[in-house]
Amino acid sequence: MGAIFCCVGVEVIAGDTISQYGRSQGISLDIARNFTSLTLIAMLVGYCVGIWAIPRYVTQQMALRICALVGVVFTGGVVFTHGYTSVLFVALLGLANSLMWPAIFPLGIKGLGSFTERGSALLIMGIGGGAVLPYIYGKLSESIGLQQAYLLLVPCYLYVLFFALKGHAYQTQKPVKHAVPTA
Repeated sequence: MGAIFCCVGVEVIAGDTISQYGRSQGISLDIARNFTSLTLIAMLVGYCVGIWAIPRYVTQQMALRICALVGVVFTGGVVFTHGYTSVLFVALLGLANSLMWPAIFPLGIKGLGSFTERGSALLIMGIGGGAVLPYIYGKLSESIGLQQAYLLLVPCYLYVLFFALKGHAYQTQKPVKHAVPTA
């Protein structure tokens, strides 16, 4: 649930903040208002690569690792560059975000057995990250600036990386069955 929370949150932040961020980088509104489509195009490219490459060349787990690492690198690009280059890194976050949901969900329910329905429901509740994390980004941007507020994405991508490496495996352990006392 935490991985989906982070995944949806960073997707919404990248798509919804890019135009205002472009304006803060000195780009006119006539140009900046089209930047959201760049993020969506990057996501579409990522989807197409995923359709072609998974599972032929990489596993979902490996794709998730790659996406999380790319997200950290591109976030660094946002924070440490300026102007069009920095805005381009925000747009490229769409590429990093593209394969996270389709990898997290199956890894999250893998091995749940009879708890698959409950696990799926909990994962869907993680969509709330799309409301909570942009709010936190907004509050951070008021205090430290739009560009530095993107640093919020780093711990989110690192959590997704943890999930890809080890976090998804915890639920696959068989639950301990306790003996039911008989009367």
